[in-house]
Amino acid sequence: MLLDRVQRSWKMDPEIQKMREVVLVYLDRSGGLQKFVHDCKKYNDSKQSYAVYRFIISINPSDIAELDATLGNYILHNPLQAAQIFQSVCFVAIKTLSLIEQLQTEAQISILLKPTHLPPLPSYVLSLSTYPFNYTSQRFYMSEGIVIAMGTVTKYTQGARFLCTEETCPFSEGFRCIRVHCPGATESATVRTDFVCSLCSSPLQEDMKFRVLGDKQIVEMIDAKILNALKGYSIDNSHFRIQAFTLFLRDELANKMTIGNHYRIIGIPACVQNGLQATACIEVNSVQIYKPNGRSSVSDNFKYLLSLTSSSCWKFTAVLANIFASQVVPPGTYNTLKLAILLSLVQTSEKENADYLDLLIMTSDTVVIDRLLNYSLCLLPRGIRHPPSSDIFPSVSKDKHGTGSASIQACSAVLAKGGICYIGDLSSYKKDKLELLQSVLESRTTTVFIPGKKYGEEADQQVTVSIQTNFWSFVDVDSSSKKHIQKENFLIGQMDVSLIPVNLVDGFGLLIYNEFPSCRLSSPVVHHILKKAINPEAMLYKVSQQFRTQDYEEFILFARNLHVVLSSEAESLIQGYYLASRRVRRDSIHGSTLSASALKILISLAKAHAKLSLRQTVFEEDAVIAILLLESSLTLKHGTSALCVAPNPVFPFDLSDENSLQQRDIYLMQCHHQLLKFINAYSPGIHINSHEE
Repeated sequence: MLLDRVQRSWKMDPEIQKMREVVLVYLDRSGGLQKFVHDCKKYNDSKQSYAVYRFIISINPSDIAELDATLGNYILHNPLQAAQIFQSVCFVAIKTLSLIEQLQTEAQISILLKPTHLPPLPSYVLSLSTYPFNYTSQRFYMSEGIVIAMGTVTKYTQGARFLCTEETCPFSEGFRCIRVHCPGATESATVRTDFVCSLCSSPLQEDMKFRVLGDKQIVEMIDAKILNALKGYSIDNSHFRIQAFTLFLRDELANKMTIGNHYRIIGIPACVQNGLQATACIEVNSVQIYKPNGRSSVSDNFKYLLSLTSSSCWKFTAVLANIFASQVVPPGTYNTLKLAILLSLVQTSEKENADYLDLLIMTSDTVVIDRLLNYSLCLLPRGIRHPPSSDIFPSVSKDKHGTGSASIQACSAVLAKGGICYIGDLSSYKKDKLELLQSVLESRTTTVFIPGKKYGEEADQQVTVSIQTNFWSFVDVDSSSKKHIQKENFLIGQMDVSLIPVNLVDGFGLLIYNEFPSCRLSSPVVHHILKKAINPEAMLYKVSQQFRTQDYEEFILFARNLHVVLSSEAESLIQGYYLASRRVRRDSIHGSTLSASALKILISLAKAHAKLSLRQTVFEEDAVIAILLLESSLTLKHGTSALCVAPNPVFPFDLSDENSLQQRDIYLMQCHHQLLKFINAYSPGIHINSHEE
């Protein structure tokens, strides 16, 4: 019935009429007409006269193309002109059905078309790194990238009413001269003082009472390929040039993006003139969080290795660590560190309240450690090596598009969201940077202060940015000994970490001392370095061919997405150790030396070991590895305790064959038994079910 009444009011060009009829049929079938009527009711109920009535219409290009291919093509390739067709349909509908009494002219209606999707064809994809960039065609494109800067929300003019200054001119009254914002247009294109009447050429004057304002936010996005350039070392040797790109988010889209996130957008490209400088930009039409297609898998070689080691909960991860990064260090070296790296890699996630696992390494082999960590970064999509000359955490600068507002810049920690931020030698950072790092490690957030006076705001602002990444760093032991006079009376097993604030050291999940100091560098490492120097591309070991870097990438992506839960036995073992350690590691002045985050670290380590074992349940065996790693870390910080673990408790000897793996299992079972005795002695209230019982 509504359809018939609107159609009868049209008397015009047959071709235009046909397209409008198709629009009306589509709106009626898709439910868009009912939504439009509902939106009109809100305006009509207000009884206020607006210069511009704004409507958002969701369109499915596939459905429209089925109704009429010409209109479907028109919407995809001439969206601004297509919006005018929708505009005339909506105006006739309002007048025919008396939906808004205050509406006077068609020019007062502003239509924003929002396609649900675009055809999955290359011509509709706009790559931010592909040349040439076609920003002259004002049609819909789909693009994706990572947000690297976000401005504060400011106001812009959606529409304005102008009146002719000549009193006898018909345009001196009513709503005939309406200016509405178009994609890519600056504020001066909508409102300024030199407009003239199209009828009599007299100056136009804005009626300020009818100016309609909306929210605007300027965002900078960059192609995800930039992450490869920020890793410091990349397996991919291809060369490319990437430049940040400007997005305009308006009205309902303001604050729909989060700095550091990966998005897929649909929008219309345009060129904005700012003085003598022209900037290509995109007027964003819709925003979706980017989700990679499909799920990674585990290679057949890893599956076979898992089946061979299925008799033990410890053998598989031991072999993984033993052969890991054979392109950088020889198999069998740095096993504890490599296991910790693998645990940290699989314990990465973009979810809120994730389990984090940060590593701080004490070493005198800075070159080898740096290579190992750089190589490991490349196994994740979000592995960022922080350049020392820039900021680790977000900073504020003035927006470069002439608005004068503040723009929050994403730095290394934000770009590494859901991955690893490798910040290099910790001893090279100043006190204020270390204090900020400590605060972030404790809260996983950082606060950006925006002074109002400096950026044209009435009041100061504080923006809290979530930091969802694991941090890796190292301290040069030789540098530490040169800069500081070492303390006397160290406890057994304790290291001098006085170069770094104690609270910051506690902020890292694990403190690791690598196995081979430079003064007695092992023969395999020396041979490996020399052979690699002669032939960098050589495959020195058979395992490098069996377990390629790509296989480890797929393995880690699969393992990190596993959802694991603690078994009651593992939970009891962790709680028992934690309570016993708090009682053992305490003094009369400072109380317990065990940090409040130790329990979280234990749980994170145990979950990570279960993931690395490709299991979804955390067993007691996972908890044993977690406890031994943490106890070793605590020993380096505070000295040995009543538990008294070996200097290298997880890998006490070389792994060369099946027999050595079996001997390691026997040793770890003895550690488990010793741990139960420790808990019963110092935390008798906790009942532990053990295999011995």
